[in-house]
Amino acid sequence: MRLQLYDIIPKLSPYVKMVCTMDCEDDADTRHIRVLPDTCVELFVNYSSEPVAMIEDELHQKSIATFRMSRPMDVQMRKGAGCIAICFYPGMAYQFFHVPMNLLSDRTVALSDLWHGLAAELEDKLAGLSSNEDRVQIVQKYLIQQLASDRRDLQVDYCLNQMRLSSASISVGRLSAEIGLSQRQLLRSFQERIGLSPKEYLRVSRFTHSLEHLKKYPRISLTEVACQSGYYDQAHFIRDYKEYTGYSPRQVINEQHILF
Repeated sequence: MRLQLYDIIPKLSPYVKMVCTMDCEDDADTRHIRVLPDTCVELFVNYSSEPVAMIEDELHQKSIATFRMSRPMDVQMRKGAGCIAICFYPGMAYQFFHVPMNLLSDRTVALSDLWHGLAAELEDKLAGLSSNEDRVQIVQKYLIQQLASDRRDLQVDYCLNQMRLSSASISVGRLSAEIGLSQRQLLRSFQERIGLSPKEYLRVSRFTHSLEHLKKYPRISLTEVACQSGYYDQAHFIRDYKEYTGYSPRQVINEQHILF
């Protein structure tokens, strides 16, 4: 499969983490890969006549959005498929889909269910183009159209930034006190805009932080990875890996079909 990264236009850069094209030019379907949860939402806009992918044993013919918040997904690209992939920063997909994220968490949803007739219109335009550069520009223009007005929640943005700066070690109680909201109010805001509770978001973030350690320092001990990632003990570290990957930490390192 051929991947190509593209520049993100300035108006979208606060919301969009990555834009790339994915072309499966091989004579056979790609092998199944397990994509791990990372609290991000991804949009896959299909510009080919082939189904875009098989996800969790369900064949998706048209464009989709995946809300991979807190569980892994098994994905297989289909031969001849071509799509544009948009990865949003945590909490930013809400700006483009205007649906409470907790209703979509850990699901794969047809873009036509979110954007209705606009999804088919976009697919038709992309299919008529021969250049991926032109396709990427069109998709980004549609995203700006959906953005319309910025509806960002500055309190949620503040919490997300503090969670990132603390490597997911800050407490929900402290965040609640700093922004002047009750924990119940903060819970509602997070479920609407992120798709997870603050506590769940911190837990998945701690897990993804540990994955970064595994990737960057493959030779250090798992005990040290757990400690540096904010885990209080090895038992919680192993439990999270079992839940979020289906494997032990050591197996995650060695399994070739796991993407992280």
